Amino acid sequence: MAKRDYYEILAVAKTASQQEIKSAYRKIAVRDHPDKNPGDKLAEERFKEAAEAYAVLSDSEKRGRYDRFGHQGVAGAGAGGFDPTIFADFSDILGDIFGFGGGRRGGGAGMTRGADLRYDLTLTFEEAAFGTETVLRIPRLETCPKCSGSGSADGAPPAVCNACGGRGQVRFTQGFFTVARTCPQCQGEGRVISDPCSECRGEGRVEKERSISVKIPGGVDTGARLRLSGEGEHGRRGGPPGDLYVVLQVRAHKHFRRDGSTVLSRLPISYVQAVLGTTVEVETLHGQTPLDIPAGTAHGRDFRLRGQGIDRLDGSGRGDHVVTVEVAVPHPRDLNPEEVQILRRLAEIGGHPVKEDKGVIERVKNFFG
Repeated sequence: MAKRDYYEILAVAKTASQQEIKSAYRKIAVRDHPDKNPGDKLAEERFKEAAEAYAVLSDSEKRGRYDRFGHQGVAGAGAGGFDPTIFADFSDILGDIFGFGGGRRGGGAGMTRGADLRYDLTLTFEEAAFGTETVLRIPRLETCPKCSGSGSADGAPPAVCNACGGRGQVRFTQGFFTVARTCPQCQGEGRVISDPCSECRGEGRVEKERSISVKIPGGVDTGARLRLSGEGEHGRRGGPPGDLYVVLQVRAHKHFRRDGSTVLSRLPISYVQAVLGTTVEVETLHGQTPLDIPAGTAHGRDFRLRGQGIDRLDGSGRGDHVVTVEVAVPHPRDLNPEEVQILRRLAEIGGHPVKEDKGVIERVKNFFG
């Protein structure tokens, strides 16, 4: 039976880059691996076929021979002479299939950067607008004071791991190829501590709670993130510390909303005030401010109070406060008979027909005797 073209198997063009070939193989390997398709012979054959194609096309020399001479040019490099160690360094592909990474290679002293930490901080509307200073209590791993981070009780340097020979990885055979995994004895460091510190049990770090003062600038909003360099967990074996990220959440205000540096609020006024005009005191973040409502103001009209909003983070000044007028229309049952009579008289003068409400009319008659 004639062999299929390797480019056809991987569904790539003959001009495909190495990255395109690798991505194509990864997709097929994840889909058709025998461990994911137990008992499916067709999937197993597709997987082996793709592995054979990748073994040739991922090697520039073999690919060149294949392009010139076809399958005859790479005889022995296919299924019959397949090199199982071709997958040894593809931890990303194997991780997709088996759900683990290839581990890190050891050989060093196990020095690693500390982990970054996240703290979610909730602020009031006013704290976000004006800024505040608060103290955070952060639990984190810090360098062990007893062993100074070495992890060893006597300060002796770690010994070479006898399970992996200092490589940080152990290899095992999975089907017809070899997989590299993080060494379970040294956790990928390549070194082990024979006499661990009693305080940290060889970790080199202990958990402590640290109080950190944080200044929140005015103008922040929900989703803003403050980065405190070096305030994360301490690194292992003298590695640099991680960072602390403070993620902000702002509580809703009972009167105000915001759009960036602009504060938004609503102002209810009576229909009489809307018709005749008035001056009212408006509540802002910066105190009470007088606002002139001109005669004939319509429902939904906006008034802008310059400079009464929130400080801009870029230092370009302060935003505004926008007040939206809401004309309150009372129900007739909330009016006294005299007010009803005046409104009906206004309707008559203006030639506006109104609905008769017998209950209201009787109240008016009773009022005037």
